[in-house]
Amino acid sequence: MPEKTDSEIVQYCFTFLNDSCIREQSGTKKAVLYFLISVLIAMTIGGNMTVITAITHFRQLHSPTNFLILSLAFGDFLVGAIVMPFSMINTVENCWYFGDIFCFLSASFEAALTTISILHLIFIAVDRYFAICDPLLYNQKITNSVISMFIAFSWVAPQAYAYSFVFYNLVRNTDGIVVSKNFCTGSCIITWTAKASAMDASVSFFIPCSVMLGLYVRVFLVARQHSKLISIMEHGISGKEMTSTQRKEGKAAKTLTIVMGMFLFCWLPIFVVLLVDPYIEYSTPVMLYNILLWLAYSNSAYNPIVYAFFYPWFQKALKLMVAGKIFNKDSSSADLFSELN
Repeated sequence: MPEKTDSEIVQYCFTFLNDSCIREQSGTKKAVLYFLISVLIAMTIGGNMTVITAITHFRQLHSPTNFLILSLAFGDFLVGAIVMPFSMINTVENCWYFGDIFCFLSASFEAALTTISILHLIFIAVDRYFAICDPLLYNQKITNSVISMFIAFSWVAPQAYAYSFVFYNLVRNTDGIVVSKNFCTGSCIITWTAKASAMDASVSFFIPCSVMLGLYVRVFLVARQHSKLISIMEHGISGKEMTSTQRKEGKAAKTLTIVMGMFLFCWLPIFVVLLVDPYIEYSTPVMLYNILLWLAYSNSAYNPIVYAFFYPWFQKALKLMVAGKIFNKDSSSADLFSELN
């Protein structure tokens, strides 16, 4: 019999274990995946660091709304800096080399960051709701103290829930965890029973998303109503004013569509798969799961574009950072920022 070539020899994640996962062997495929995912990681880290730098550096940007955006950007930065690199190795190599405990910690952290993002989006919607629906009392209701409570809740509650949910099922209620057909030593796959999966998806995604959708729809409707009233009261209804009103409505609709559409497009598929998986005997292909997982991760790279690049203040700050003017010791950040006003 002819001897097997090196490319035909099966390689395992852990050669000394019989049930070890099989490593990915294609050099070209691995190189392409490493390159593409590295670009996504760089976009995530770079984009969110730009948002963080802009808001923290320029005093004019120290507003309640921007503090929420800053906190959201920090969460997305953590996804790119901590979650994505380990997941990249696991996805490309088809091996998890970092131990079972870190696997559960990583899964908990991923789940927490998902809900952290959703809660930030909810509170951004709350902030916009009061700014549009009750503008005269906005500064009294939405203060820095209120925003601080929003941010604290957005970070503490999801992590408390995620870690307690994962480790409760792991340590005290092992019936909540099942073994996937795709499981092998060297993989990091945590699968739940149908009941546990439905509860987790509802608490961490579907219920918060429903609240977020309701708030954004309400904000959009009120913004449309205000735009029409202003046009009628100040100018009367003429073709020119109606065209201006329609442009405002179109811009608001476009922004809200991008905000909601991008988030749901990225995260909804993976949660649907997690809900369906128990009913198909946990047979979701690993490749499909990985594709949907990275689609969800990519939302952290898109958030700086959706929540920052659409704002004129960010464009001004970006120009100053690219020009290196923020390092000018002779001028305050206020003076520098005023150059572009």
